[in-house]
Amino acid sequence: MSEVSDPGQRSSGPLAGVRVIDLSRLAPGPYCTMLLADLGAEVIVVGGGRSGLPVTELSRGKTFISLDLKSAAGKDALHRLVKTADVLIEGFRPGVADRIGAGYAELSAINPRLVYCSMTGYGQSGPRSQEAGHDINYLALSGLLGAVGPKDEVSYPPLNLLADFGAGGLLAAFGVVTALFETRASGRGQHVDAAMVDGCMSMMAMHYPSWNTPVMPGRGDGLITGNAPFYRCYFCADGQQVSVGALELAFFRALWTVLDLGDIPDHMDKATWPFIERTLENTFRTQPRSYWSDLFSGTDACVAPVLSPDEVWQEPHNKARHPDASHAQVPAIPRFSRTPSLARKLDRSDRSCEVLKSVAMSNADIAQAVPSNPASAVEGLSWPPVLRNAEIASQ
Repeated sequence: MSEVSDPGQRSSGPLAGVRVIDLSRLAPGPYCTMLLADLGAEVIVVGGGRSGLPVTELSRGKTFISLDLKSAAGKDALHRLVKTADVLIEGFRPGVADRIGAGYAELSAINPRLVYCSMTGYGQSGPRSQEAGHDINYLALSGLLGAVGPKDEVSYPPLNLLADFGAGGLLAAFGVVTALFETRASGRGQHVDAAMVDGCMSMMAMHYPSWNTPVMPGRGDGLITGNAPFYRCYFCADGQQVSVGALELAFFRALWTVLDLGDIPDHMDKATWPFIERTLENTFRTQPRSYWSDLFSGTDACVAPVLSPDEVWQEPHNKARHPDASHAQVPAIPRFSRTPSLARKLDRSDRSCEVLKSVAMSNADIAQAVPSNPASAVEGLSWPPVLRNAEIASQ
């Protein structure tokens, strides 16, 4: 496989030597390929057409090209790249990739070792497979959204983290890496069907059986849903918050002892919850967040300050582990002892000619394969995005 990435960006990460072709646009796919790039994979993002390219924040360590996949030359260019690739990731609605010459059957015939990952909300089959959707819809259909939020109030999603990034990007990256592992033994690639609803269901494995039991009687009610006084947040004197996760007896004892609140109540007896809640509310209101953060530092009371996003990188623990991280560059994860992951630099310049020449395309063929306005094709989506989801997904 020929390497076209900037030599300064080459990595010895655990996926070094793996080439990924990325046809995805919306958040889950680009997040998946950012993770793969951080682990050393060479990621070539194919742009072009009206969809533009992914948001800048998910674009580090990738190489960007533009192809007109409606032209014969553009399809030929993609097929040449696929011959050199290990992985292809797409996020079209089922059937769209087939129509533009980028479907699994066609590409696996070109490269039988290809790991082909399709990322969608509802999967490649089923009554909803052709429907548009977003994170909140996938949470809803999996039952996850119905289990979170305050009791007797409308449900609300925790940003778009769970379906898009957890059950989407992370699930797809896991699927890709495990499929690559299997390919080493079998010599054959396969189609990975990564559906965000499926990912949400998988993450609910521990919680489905707890529903309608004393552990989780209903939304907003139970040990870890936000209404147990030892597993929730409290306001401090300065209006900031602390999080309390003193679920187990040893941790609750530590909490009560550090606060010097006297006799330790039976925190698993719901009859004591109003007293515990009132006591903790009144206590935490007496001092600012910084006081409580210092008081509980080094203890096993499971108390931590609730940070706003712009405070995260100055928090001592986070800064010690990730001194170079910032709101503009989250750390490359996970950490490896021998083949470290690396947040490589961002370069969104169009490198179509360089990449296509590496797969033996002539200048004349490249001119036919690249859109007439490649500069506009590499403009990323803004954040927060104004997305034409149905239009993009059905292109």
